[in-house]
Amino acid sequence: VLVAEIGRATEAARGDSCSQQAAFNNAVNLYNGALGIPVPIYSGPEYYFYDPHIKGNAYYQDINGFSKGSVYYDGTMYNNISLLYDVNTDDLVGLFPNRISKFIVQKPKVSTFDYLGSHFININKDTLPNNTALESGYYRQLYAGRSEVLARYTKSMQSTTSTSSLVEYYFTSKTYFYIKKNNIFHSVGSKGSVLDFFKDRKSDLKKFIKANNLDFKDRPEEAMVKVANWYDHLSN
Repeated sequence: VLVAEIGRATEAARGDSCSQQAAFNNAVNLYNGALGIPVPIYSGPEYYFYDPHIKGNAYYQDINGFSKGSVYYDGTMYNNISLLYDVNTDDLVGLFPNRISKFIVQKPKVSTFDYLGSHFININKDTLPNNTALESGYYRQLYAGRSEVLARYTKSMQSTTSTSSLVEYYFTSKTYFYIKKNNIFHSVGSKGSVLDFFKDRKSDLKKFIKANNLDFKDRPEEAMVKVANWYDHLSN
């Protein structure tokens, strides 16, 4: 089956399309993996799960099981990789083909990854001159228009002392939002800050928010994407 897949991918890769070449590279990697030949993406250090006694979990959308996704890694697209995103450490975790061992995907070589219906990009702060709002790490790209919208998900481990004097550990989470203007990302966190950010169209956006019942408290991703998209539409 893998040989046939490589044959199909070879025909596709005869074109100049980057996506065709990526499909071919992925087929070759699958074939190499089946033969026991080292595949670059599986070269990260081993990953270990947290103590099960910790309340909550460290993972994106609180999902602590592996799901299929894709990673653009060191110039090659890898599809159908079993992935897990540890938000606490900001690490993308993969599952070896043996379905037992887990590894951390080497972040410097990751450009983007798609997981649980979300598209993430890897940002290196040093490549963004004069941009102080963003730190290096993985960001979910909510909207890729001119007023690009990003979300940064974080989790941290906290501790408290129970009534029995035992220390209990648990995870807390927080989400940060950023919108790009004039090629610089700015931090936003509420309806008011978004309206202030787009102050040249503030009146129009207020009407748009009201007409569409946008909820910045309970559905901030949806609200920010729709406002940024409408702002770009008004600014054309």
